Amino acid sequence: MTERIIPIADARYHAAVPPVPDAPAAPVGHLEDARGRRLHDLRISVTDRCNFRCTYCMPKAVFDKDYRFLPQSSLLSFEEITRLVRIFIGHGVEKIRLTGGEPLLRKDLHRLIAMLSPLRTARGAPLDLTLTTNGSLLTRKAQALRDAGLQRVTVSLDALDDRAFRAMNDVDFPVSDVLAGIEAADRAGLAPLKINMVVKRGVNDHEIVPMVRHFRGTGHIVRFIEFMDVGASNGWRLDDVVPSADVIERIRAVFPLEPIDPNYPGEVAERWRLRDGSGEIGVISSVTQPFCGSCTRARLSTEGRLYTCLFAIGGHDLRALLRGGCDDAAISGALAALWQARSDRYSEIRASNTTDLRRIEMSYIGG
Repeated sequence: MTERIIPIADARYHAAVPPVPDAPAAPVGHLEDARGRRLHDLRISVTDRCNFRCTYCMPKAVFDKDYRFLPQSSLLSFEEITRLVRIFIGHGVEKIRLTGGEPLLRKDLHRLIAMLSPLRTARGAPLDLTLTTNGSLLTRKAQALRDAGLQRVTVSLDALDDRAFRAMNDVDFPVSDVLAGIEAADRAGLAPLKINMVVKRGVNDHEIVPMVRHFRGTGHIVRFIEFMDVGASNGWRLDDVVPSADVIERIRAVFPLEPIDPNYPGEVAERWRLRDGSGEIGVISSVTQPFCGSCTRARLSTEGRLYTCLFAIGGHDLRALLRGGCDDAAISGALAALWQARSDRYSEIRASNTTDLRRIEMSYIGG
């Protein structure tokens, strides 16, 4: 009898194999959870690896040289990802965001994009296909991503000041290389770009206004994200959070602002426009103004585990269904049952004895 070896990394987080209903209902292009929230967005982590060690996401104290990342055999193949995306589309997903880790570390990622870009929503429209990256590899890969069918990119950029940026990424990576990557993405047509800045008090909050000043007039959208308690390794404290209301006031003191309506129901960013027409900004306030009540996002981990909340403590093993011989109808039925039972609202109950839960790390689940 051949001994079967199961990688330890696969057991890092609890994930049950979801049951398949005896008579799965056919997908109808619309699915709601127990709180009436539709399934609209799917975020797919294509790798748990990253070349940065940002202190709020993958601190070196945890993710050191001895940290065991997932083996290649555990990762969903591009074919498996595409199959699952088709199933999610049947239930109403219209937006796909590829994340990580750093997604551009996944070999031949442009092949996956080429497989996803021809897909259409249940209404027959093109998918909204985007990618979030730290920007470090964009100068080399932006054009290939665009040629494969990627529409837009979001770049994480936490400071323009080089010293502050190197301190936050903790691998001494220069900000000039990320800015060059943003320019390459713009030239390739991956626009409008979104620039995400995680704001941490006393670390980079002095960069809020300079960030707006730098990108006004470029057509890029700068978004400021409250420092969140994702996972359990980033040393999160409420005192480190700069509320989005304070961010807006700091910007408004220099650049007059006016509010803009959301692009679609459930959009997480509160949108503002510079009154002189030179740019747009957004704030994401999951700590001070939880948006659980309108959350439409599902997340798929690198190894095919479905998470129905960014702050989840457990997932659902869709890879087991994929590799266990289930047909699309069975997986679709299992997915529908999971979403219909969803009642997550972590941000609304953050203070209610939840701080000791072993939540999923952002580098594993995708931001």
